[in-house]
Amino acid sequence: MTAAEAEVLGELRRLRARIPQVTGALAASTDGLVLARDTADADAAEGVAALTAAALGVALRLTDATGQGGFRELLVRGEHGYVATYAAGGSAVLTLLAEPRINVGRLHLEARRSSARIGELVDGALHRRTPQSEPRPAPEPSTTAASLPTRQAIPPLPSHKPKEA
Repeated sequence: MTAAEAEVLGELRRLRARIPQVTGALAASTDGLVLARDTADADAAEGVAALTAAALGVALRLTDATGQGGFRELLVRGEHGYVATYAAGGSAVLTLLAEPRINVGRLHLEARRSSARIGELVDGALHRRTPQSEPRPAPEPSTTAASLPTRQAIPPLPSHKPKEA
């Protein structure tokens, strides 16, 4: 485990300690690879990371198509709780599973702080791995998932203009 992975895992654990109703936490790359997890089931974490990448693709398209700006977060409420995904820098996301009785406002507050920290750690680690022969600019502090590349495999949305008679 690299130092950055250990720090991300530490951030996930601190987040879960601050909010006991969070039942699972994972940091994943935007393409669905688990970077760090604080969950009981490793296999489930891999599946959730892959589904998060798919949901992220849809969320990016939705925010773009509706003019809402770059992706920040996604909240899904199910019968047995919540799944919340937050942008974490330019190359990662934070996904949390939470009990239905969680205070959603507190979840957002704490998760936004943690996702910002995780984004700094992951983007910083990626920047350090870039070979010196190909300098890569460091992400700006305001970098979010809004700067994520859009997925080319998703076709453009059809125009919803009424047909003329």
